[in-house]
Amino acid sequence: MLGDKPKVNDNCCAPQRSSEKSSEVRHHQMARIRHEDVISLDGGDFLLGTNSPHGRPQDGEMPIVQAHVLPFAIDRYAVTNSQYLAFIEDVGYTTDAEQIGWSFVFAGLLPDDFEDTRGVQGSPWWRQVFGASWEFPEGPQSSIQERMDHPVTHISWNDAVAYANWIGGRLPTEAEWEFAAQGGLKNPIFPWGNELEPDGQHFMNVWQGSFPDKNLESDGWYGTAPVGSYPPNQYGIGEMTGNVWEWCSDWYATDRDRGGNSPIGPSTGESKVIKGGSYLCHDSYCNRYRIAARSSTTTDSSMGHLGFRTVRDVGN
Repeated sequence: MLGDKPKVNDNCCAPQRSSEKSSEVRHHQMARIRHEDVISLDGGDFLLGTNSPHGRPQDGEMPIVQAHVLPFAIDRYAVTNSQYLAFIEDVGYTTDAEQIGWSFVFAGLLPDDFEDTRGVQGSPWWRQVFGASWEFPEGPQSSIQERMDHPVTHISWNDAVAYANWIGGRLPTEAEWEFAAQGGLKNPIFPWGNELEPDGQHFMNVWQGSFPDKNLESDGWYGTAPVGSYPPNQYGIGEMTGNVWEWCSDWYATDRDRGGNSPIGPSTGESKVIKGGSYLCHDSYCNRYRIAARSSTTTDSSMGHLGFRTVRDVGN
């Protein structure tokens, strides 16, 4: 049985469980995104990681290495609530958050009169909310009914793998994820290039203002945004950074050579790689909304800014 103590790892992005143990119109337009809405990529050589001064060597982002990935297809968008609901209804799956009885919710999304909750030490904006899950993102009083075209959240690595198996896919390796996010550009900081807001335009859903007390919402959203809200990269892939963190298949390590042919993580580990940052990322404390940025959390952990997308093997 998993322990019930909220725990935080050595960064502020991904609290983890103890290993001890939108509008109606847009809903109709976007909620029925097919499970087969994928982008096929030829693979090839690319530069993995970063040498940017914005990089975090302590996270294992550095240095840049040459890598190669085989052809694969990747979901155009993060898996949505609508898609995950279809999986649940088909197989009767119960997520880790539902089994355990609680998940981590950002305090700013809870109503002022919400019952007292326990916070994560060092990251008090993360609250332990009983009854929070993919279907009830802020607890039993909330619903995904008006968010069917938003990325599904409160999804553990185990939950993401179960969905991927159901559709005949898998989770991307970190190398595949970075290759797809770069969109054919040469080692860009962001999926569209090196400027955070080209010509003042927002290309992703991240925090503006002062975290965690004031979000100016100048990108249009306080919490998650519907998939397809921002321009895709040159491969046609949407929201690879911002909005929600995305699970990868790799075990996390900071002291390994990540280059070579079809690189993968170590054979064992304590946590899995997550990529892309989320709507809560802010430069003042967490600039992990970059392609090379990486974090991790345990396989049974879930939270209100963590989702995923899947890949399929192609032509090999």
